[in-house]
Formats: sequence, C-alpha cells, structure tokens
Amino acid sequence: MAVTWETMKIGVLALQGAFIEHSEILRRLGVETVEVRLPADLDGLDGLIIPGGESTTIGKLAEIYDLMDPLRDFAAAKPVWGTCAGMIFMAKEIGVDQPLLGVMDIAVERNAFGRQVDSFETPLEVAVLNNGTVRPFPAIFIRAPRLLAVKGQAEVIARMEDGTAVAAREGHWLVTAFHPELTNDDRFHQYFLNVVSNSGL
Repeated sequence: MAVTWETMKIGVLALQGAFIEHSEILRRLGVETVEVRLPADLDGLDGLIIPGGESTTIGKLAEIYDLMDPLRDFAAAKPVWGTCAGMIFMAKEIGVDQPLLGVMDIAVERNAFGRQVDSFETPLEVAVLNNGTVRPFPAIFIRAPRLLAVKGQAEVIARMEDGTAVAAREGHWLVTAFHPELTNDDRFHQYFLNVVSNSGL
C-alpha cells in the first residue's frame, strides 16, 4: 500500500551540514520529519535525506555513532536522497579513500566546481520535476561534486548547459550535486516524496 505525504515520516541525517533546511521544507509540505543521529532514529522511517556539508566528516561521524551498517540496511529497503556531500557519501566511487555509504552505482568527483568562493546558482531544466522543462530549477552549487559516470541501473536526471551531469536516480535512490534545500523551490523535495510514496506499491 502506498504511503501518502500525510502519513509518511522522513528522516534527515543530522550529524553535520544543512539538515535543518531540509527539515523545514518537509514540514512546510506537511510531512513528519525526524532528525537522525543514532541507529534507533531510523526506526519507522519511510525515507531518508542525507544533506550537504562535509562528506568526510559525515562519514567519520557515521562510523563513530555505529550508523554505517544501519544506514546501508535502511538504504537497501527504503528511499534515500543525498544532496551535495550526501551524493558523495552515497557513491561507490569517489577517487579518494574516506568512509562512504557506497550504495549507488555512480562515480563522483569531489569539489568539481572549485572552492566556497566559487559558489554559484544556475537554472536547470529537469524533466522529472513538475513543469521542469518550462520552469527551470534554481540550482545552488557550493563546493559541489559532479557525476563522472552512472552505471548499472543508475540514470542521469539533470545536466548543466555544458552537459555536466549533476543529478541521478537509481531505483529508490536519488542524488543531487546542488542544494535544493537552500532555495524557495520545493519541487525536488516533492519529487523525492513521490519516490517514497511509489516505493510502497
């Protein structure tokens, strides 16, 4: 049976990074939200968002709090969305050695667009979003990664004008190189909630 927005419960990994902003958007959409810091916090969740921040720090804290295996078990069964550092954390390949969840069949380059001072916003046409080709999504990039390769069942769902891949989906997993939680546009959050709803069918 499908889970509706009114009945679903979404976790936001709250070890480090922009977790508060994700929680605020979810609450505005009428969704119950839980900040996840310990394995027990995953109980009863229908989906999980891994926010932007420092991917190395998120990985190390996940190990300290014994979250790695519980997170992998959760991701095997439930939808997970990683934004920016969350995308790095979810990837199987990033070219450097650091703690990773490593569930999604993608290769990612860290800090592909430069340092914090090189942050920028650009409109993206994203066909999977509501009116995504008519009303571009205002994507904010902050020390952002990029997708070098998608493999297996993974597919690119958003590219920049120069063809750089910046968002992908693999089954019930979603990653974005940018920060939808820092905009006033909640369409990516709506898209993820629909992934969660449909995963229960």
